[in-house]
Amino acid sequence: MSTLAAETPLAVMRDPQRDRRLVRWWLYLVALMIVGIVVVGGTTRLTHSGLSITEWKPVHGVIPPLNDQEWQEEFAKYRQIPEFQLRTDMTLADFKGIFWWEWAHRLIGRLIGAVVLLPLIFLWVTGRIESVLKPRLVAILLLIGLQGAVGWWMVASGLSIRTDVSQYRLATHLTLGCLILAYVLWTARGIAPAYTPASGITRFGAGLIIAIALVQIFLGGLVAGLDAGLTFNTWPLMDGTLVPSGLFAGDPWWRNAFENVATVQFDHRLGGYTLFAVALLYAFAASRTPQASGAQRLAFLVLLQATLGVLTLLNMVPLQLALLHQLGAVIVLSYAVMHLRAMLPPLPVRVPFRGA
Repeated sequence: MSTLAAETPLAVMRDPQRDRRLVRWWLYLVALMIVGIVVVGGTTRLTHSGLSITEWKPVHGVIPPLNDQEWQEEFAKYRQIPEFQLRTDMTLADFKGIFWWEWAHRLIGRLIGAVVLLPLIFLWVTGRIESVLKPRLVAILLLIGLQGAVGWWMVASGLSIRTDVSQYRLATHLTLGCLILAYVLWTARGIAPAYTPASGITRFGAGLIIAIALVQIFLGGLVAGLDAGLTFNTWPLMDGTLVPSGLFAGDPWWRNAFENVATVQFDHRLGGYTLFAVALLYAFAASRTPQASGAQRLAFLVLLQATLGVLTLLNMVPLQLALLHQLGAVIVLSYAVMHLRAMLPPLPVRVPFRGA
């Protein structure tokens, strides 16, 4: 019997579209979990819970304090960091309230790592992952690990000198999380069988919206890191004018974009206006293309997100509105990524013979 004849029955046993469908839904689950951790991370930030756990214990840290002595030990560690000096009247009960948010945030991060790693091993060993997908899936795993390291890098910035985490690191942590989400969705949509071709200008418009959305998310991270949403709580004016004074009061001038509360909020507003304008122009330009309905839905999502942003600002960042605004950002980004990827051909199917 020839080698080809011996291998052909084994090859027939693999259904590439069925395997792709399994991988695709696994990746959608990972993406959903990333959306969840972004929202929980926003809650952690808004409740000032992020520094309640002062150590990074990737394995042992899964187990929370189980008795009063362990709670007292955790509380004692928190009382040693500068942030506690702003909360000297905090009780153990108050501490537990912020501790659970940070613990949940870290637990979800660990679960995401497990949900990526364990199915990856199983699908790889059982021959359900094509060679074209393997480097992409490994990249997702490595990015998840990097995000955990960046998260601790962020927390560490608030444990010794500062009374809060660095806004630079917070914005980096948030943006990296959204980039990972975008890459997971891009990979998942890239192995769906159907797509609708589009012109180069249509693809460019969709890609531009993704790029602006990511910049706007980074700017939102700076706003959150500086609590800039608690100032200039009027719209459309800031301090009674469209362009407030003092935007470049700091020296050197470029640091204002990252450290001046007025400048950071002003830039975030400009980013929102830019994203909304580009989304509207894109919807108009795509109105006679097969992508028309998707472009219109994307513009509506951007409008809804902008409205949530204004309401959050006017109401001085209440928790529920702020979380909806953050969730809106990841929904806009996710939809834009899926919208663009659906214009491109899927990855070619290349399934090696089992045992080859």
